Amino acid sequence: MIQLEDFPTVNAVLNGTSASLLVLGFVLIRRGRERAHRNAMLAAFGCSVVFLASYLYYHAQAGSTRYPGEGLDRSLYLVLLGTHTVLAAAVPILSARTIYLGLKDRRASHRRWARVTFPVWLYVSVTGVLIYLILYHWAAPAAPAVVAPG
Repeated sequence: MIQLEDFPTVNAVLNGTSASLLVLGFVLIRRGRERAHRNAMLAAFGCSVVFLASYLYYHAQAGSTRYPGEGLDRSLYLVLLGTHTVLAAAVPILSARTIYLGLKDRRASHRRWARVTFPVWLYVSVTGVLIYLILYHWAAPAAPAVVAPG
């Protein structure tokens, strides 16, 4: 059983796996391997769905996590977090639409959507790992402050 304190690490692994699968999917389609591309992208989507469920569960139980630093470091972190959060809200819509178009073999529309979806989704996945590393490993010797829900 996963302990509550392990969820941030699990979530970072899910984000990193999603990012890796996205890059793999990109490479595969560039090489003309459509079926393998489809499988990699569906796996990336699955990782993202599991991540979202895990993330929501964790924060419902543990509350929010605050950045422990100050000054310019805090400002830079908040810019990173802000862009990550805003774009993360778009990923479920973008990815679902792009996958739908691909599965329906609507190639021209799929490619147009993918040109937007891929970099946004990849940015969100990579910055999710980066935010984890900042909060739990780089920011301060002490653990980040967790604010209880409710």
